[in-house]
Amino acid sequence: MSEDTGEKVVELAKRRGYFFRSSSAYGGVGGFYTFGPQGAALKGNVEEAWRDRFAVGEGHMEIDAPTIMPEPVFEASGHLDTFDDMLVECPDCGESSRADHVVEDNTEYEDAESLPIPEVEEIVAEYELSCPECGAPLAGAAIEEFNLMFETQVGPGDGQPGYLRPETAQGIFVEFPRLKEYARGQLPFGVTQVGRAYRNEISPRRSIIRTREFTQAELELFVDPEGDGPDLSAVEDVPVRLYPASEQQADEGDEVETTVGEAVADGTIADPWVAYFLGVAREWYESVGVDMDRFRFRQHLAGERAHYAADCWDAEGEVGGNWIELAGFAHRGDYDLSKHQAHSDERFTVFRQYDEPKTVERAEVDPDMSYLGPEFGGDAGDVVSGLEELAERDRAAFEDETVTVEVDGESHEIPVEKTGFAVEERTESGEHVVPHVIEPSFGVDRLVYTILEHAYREDEVDSEERTYLEVDPEVAPTFVGVFPLQSDAELESEAEGIAASLRAEGLSVTYDDSGAIGRRYRRQDEVGTPFCVTVDYESREDGAVTLRERDSTDQVRLPIDDLPGTLSALREGDLEFGELSG
Repeated sequence: MSEDTGEKVVELAKRRGYFFRSSSAYGGVGGFYTFGPQGAALKGNVEEAWRDRFAVGEGHMEIDAPTIMPEPVFEASGHLDTFDDMLVECPDCGESSRADHVVEDNTEYEDAESLPIPEVEEIVAEYELSCPECGAPLAGAAIEEFNLMFETQVGPGDGQPGYLRPETAQGIFVEFPRLKEYARGQLPFGVTQVGRAYRNEISPRRSIIRTREFTQAELELFVDPEGDGPDLSAVEDVPVRLYPASEQQADEGDEVETTVGEAVADGTIADPWVAYFLGVAREWYESVGVDMDRFRFRQHLAGERAHYAADCWDAEGEVGGNWIELAGFAHRGDYDLSKHQAHSDERFTVFRQYDEPKTVERAEVDPDMSYLGPEFGGDAGDVVSGLEELAERDRAAFEDETVTVEVDGESHEIPVEKTGFAVEERTESGEHVVPHVIEPSFGVDRLVYTILEHAYREDEVDSEERTYLEVDPEVAPTFVGVFPLQSDAELESEAEGIAASLRAEGLSVTYDDSGAIGRRYRRQDEVGTPFCVTVDYESREDGAVTLRERDSTDQVRLPIDDLPGTLSALREGDLEFGELSG
């Protein structure tokens, strides 16, 4: 699809109530959008479809955590130090832009985000790149790191520093000590969350594709690092189009058409859990209306991986001639849980039972607090923690008369005799392990846009141009429109009764008696309503109505009594419209 198609989709979205810029009465703020009646319904249906597949379908639990979290959470997670984008400020107009986007939009470099800042500065100078707003040259302008976190204060006055979450994941990680109890400490187990996240984007753009407030649907799967992988039998034959890092870096690299099973066997996808979710996601994206001819999985290059990711693949959809990220599938290792364990007073581990008890040697300390207390005062507790960690990591450090530990960058020497250091044998039935995390993270807003653009169609019906959205019935905002053929009290009463009965069946229904019947059909086609029911004067005689299908515009007569069951079967995919006319 062309950029022109994208402009048509955005215009349609605004006109028909899918999405539009927020607070436009006050000039609006970049990066914030309101989903209108159609968009909110489509978005809600997508979220429910995701829950059905990734939470209910996989047997995982769901939580709903706050969107504001205290500063220590993000100190531990690393977001305050590493959650940055490249900012370049125009020396003439002062407009800020993402430097990597300026490079990608105007050169052959596709993944400038993965490049170090000095190299991006060289590219800007070499290609004589200009400000996207005023056209002034950017060569020589400093490129700086800009943290994307939204800061706030919790409570009155100076309050407690807090941040709007940049991902829903941290709300799951910080609650792990309690969530593992609900899972009875049995690995693997998964926790899902669908909710808002916030990133103070430098230059939000392309409507709801890159915004400052957006919805994520995330699954955090906690697995034993030494445990068995997933059963791939359900997805091994799923066809996938992959764009591995090796192909991206090759001179004539290209996408690879393969299957999940083959990609695991030949090492293209290293982690079986990641491979499993790529297969599940590929089938799910197709079910909600993403065009598989415009869909692929791209592996992150080393320089663009998030600070926590051991490996990561993106699901990408092609819109407007460009590939955009729809989801990320990351192996986060034990980074998150280890960080929160180190920064908090909780244990972020699961007890792994041995098949048989083992006799092991353990190095331990039992410090003399009558010495450490007066000697180190308020730092005594941190010194003890340092001794415990050192004993576990490097028992040889206790072989001399003194041992050195660091607390907040300061070294302290302690007589070994005051540490109570000893190595003892003990019989253990198991051990505490920090689980690894597999994370499929889906962007909902971008998916909504992708569904709309992939569904956008133009054709001609009865010598009249028609625009319609071929939205999958499973997620369509409205499933059926009900019309009286003309303005007539009896027809209107009958049509309203049919609409009520279909709503009682659990179907999303719109009732419309305004204007010519052809115009009403066009309105519903344009918002993607799969079916329309028209009550006419013959309905009084034969007890039937006309059922029209959106894509083909074909029509059939159907008994009113059969309507709820037939439409429910069409929605569930148990019946094809062509079978009715056959």
